[in-house]
Amino acid sequence: MRVAVRSVVMVLAPAALALAALAAAPGSATAGSSSGPIVAVGAENEYANVISQIGRRYVTVSAIESNPNIDPHSFEASPSIARLVSAAQVVVQNGLGYDSFMNNIESASPNSARKVIDVQKLLGLKSSTPNPHLWYRTTTMPAVVRALVSALSAIQPSHRAYFQANATRFDHSLKPWDAALAAFSKRYPRTPVATTEPVGDYMLEAAGTVDETPFPLQADIMNGVDPAPQTVTFQDSLFSKHLIKVFVYNQQVTDSLTASFLADAKKNGIPVVGVYETMPTPGYDYQSWMLAEVSALQRAVADKASTQKL
Repeated sequence: MRVAVRSVVMVLAPAALALAALAAAPGSATAGSSSGPIVAVGAENEYANVISQIGRRYVTVSAIESNPNIDPHSFEASPSIARLVSAAQVVVQNGLGYDSFMNNIESASPNSARKVIDVQKLLGLKSSTPNPHLWYRTTTMPAVVRALVSALSAIQPSHRAYFQANATRFDHSLKPWDAALAAFSKRYPRTPVATTEPVGDYMLEAAGTVDETPFPLQADIMNGVDPAPQTVTFQDSLFSKHLIKVFVYNQQVTDSLTASFLADAKKNGIPVVGVYETMPTPGYDYQSWMLAEVSALQRAVADKASTQKL
């Protein structure tokens, strides 16, 4: 299922910045009109990829966060990114404090015509929701897609049927992922796993696994806080006592603690699966990325094979 749809995602390329400047210019074809491509931004490249699949030739999409080798939590917006976001007609952002820099940019350049899809608000989640990695929820992108059809159609009503057809195609393309999760849950029920952060937790839950890592440890690692020694000791025991089948870790964020867990996994013959916060590129669209993560999980359980990098 690799790259069934060619993405139009650009990451702060000169052409994107030029387009952003054009969109911001008074009277430009892209600034709130229906004659040019809709200028859209995804705060993370997985959202940008989905925008591109729904809008296709009628949108020009930019992704803000896209480097799988960088910790998204340490991301800082630059003036060029601010210009890009302020020029956008449609924005998709995660919410839950994950990409709060987007709120700051939007507040600094208010535009009543800009359509902002905040996924947290779209899903009706409280700000206290502990896990912000919403793209691993199976219900997230279908909801985002419905919101995108509405937003894009409001700007270009004549293409509503086109956007809706793409949305229907997208929903159908998620079926292999749903089927893979259901099959794993049925074949390997309640598989015990350990994690570093709650990056893939929503997917692991959908796969029917049991995450034995205490959530306070996951949250501390995610937030860059020194975890309580007792939680680290407990995590170490999961490896030494062989209480887990797979170790799932955030491939984008490693430090001395996560490196020690990886070493423990290797020492005790426990397969490792790396998960990502931003979509690995090139070679993947959102659907094939999610399916690849489940396939890696299955290989770990069935064949004891590690997949640290997609």
